[in-house]
Amino acid sequence: MKVTVNIDCTPEEARTFFGLPDVQPMQQALMQQLQDRLSANIQAMDPEVMVRTWLPASIQGFEQIQKMLWNQMAAAMGAAGPSKDGKK
Repeated sequence: MKVTVNIDCTPEEARTFFGLPDVQPMQQALMQQLQDRLSANIQAMDPEVMVRTWLPASIQGFEQIQKMLWNQMAAAMGAAGPSKDGKK
């Protein structure tokens, strides 16, 4: 024998039925504090400083890769060019 019971209620009604506390006001207060802090920090920061703070390694890494590729290309061009005596 199989019995199925469907209960149609909102999350608030289920919380009340099971005796759980309503934490929604606390969540809203914490989210407001978080939003205020983030807004204050973002307004205090210069966009250039933010970019340097968030992407320092990737920008430096990109520059290093660029230099490495240019050095390899220059070395390859020097090796492929004619030798000092004019012969390949």
